[in-house]
Amino acid sequence: MASIKEYKINNVENIKDRLDGARAIVLVDYKGITVEEVNKLRNNFRAEKVDYFISKNTWIKIALNQLGINDLDDYLKGTTAVAVSKKDEVAPARVLKKFVETELEKKEICSFKIGLIGKDLFNPKQLAQLAELPSKEELISKVLYGFNAPIASFVGVLGGIIRKFALAVDAIAKQKAKEN
Repeated sequence: MASIKEYKINNVENIKDRLDGARAIVLVDYKGITVEEVNKLRNNFRAEKVDYFISKNTWIKIALNQLGINDLDDYLKGTTAVAVSKKDEVAPARVLKKFVETELEKKEICSFKIGLIGKDLFNPKQLAQLAELPSKEELISKVLYGFNAPIASFVGVLGGIIRKFALAVDAIAKQKAKEN
């Protein structure tokens, strides 16, 4: 049977593994949310490949500090959940904001505390603004569409010129046929 100290060390190591390599770490104040709502929120996060967990603030702080992250220490007070994304920087903020708007009907519960995106801190207002951004895939498709649009227009114009030229040649050929 593991000692209490080993249990704590294992929990910190588990949290550290979950946080290591994160592109986005968002601390969430989950006060006032029911177990059923937490399960829905977890499912929403899971669908977006975001790891969402609740642990002791002390253990989270130790794990973050071992990873060289000290910026979040002051926010590890009260009820704290952690949303971590290793792929999409915006996903944790987007999922939580949408959940609060749809499932919690914008009640003043389950809110952002702070977010660490890359190496930058985002306050709750900035996280809400970030959540409005489309996903990375949507942005890439919009950029590619933007690159493609002028080319498609150019091809359309060239096609129109060629059609007009073909119609003019055809009209000339018909007129010459009538003259003969």
